[in-house]
Amino acid sequence: MTLKNQITDAMKNAMRAKEMATLTVIRSLQAAIKQIEVDDRIELDDTQVLAVLEKQIKQRKESIKAFEAADRLDLASKEQAEFEVLSQFLPEAMTEEALDSLIEQVITAQEATSMKDMGKVMNSLRPIIAGRADPAQVSAKIKAKLA
Repeated sequence: MTLKNQITDAMKNAMRAKEMATLTVIRSLQAAIKQIEVDDRIELDDTQVLAVLEKQIKQRKESIKAFEAADRLDLASKEQAEFEVLSQFLPEAMTEEALDSLIEQVITAQEATSMKDMGKVMNSLRPIIAGRADPAQVSAKIKAKLA
């Protein structure tokens, strides 16, 4: 089952259960996906849908930080609920050990020795970690190993 089909099924379930908050979040995700499909005149595959999903999640995370900084906990909790709805579509997260092992393998394979090679390592890892690890966290780990 494709990611788009999973999102559609979740929308149908939210409709049946009359979960309006969940339904609104899923519809906004579908609208973002559809907007890209219409603009680019393409059918998005799972990796492209995952990229849209990650962008939506990143927006929610930034909003949560901004609302908490402004002491608007009511809005932060609303964004947190939306974040949790979107997170259910992400693939299973990688463990720290698996992530460290993967980074080591890619650094060895790329023969990376300095910070100049950071881009090559990150570009090799990006498709593997998509939706399974935070790119900022991965970047920090690579910097620590190459420094």
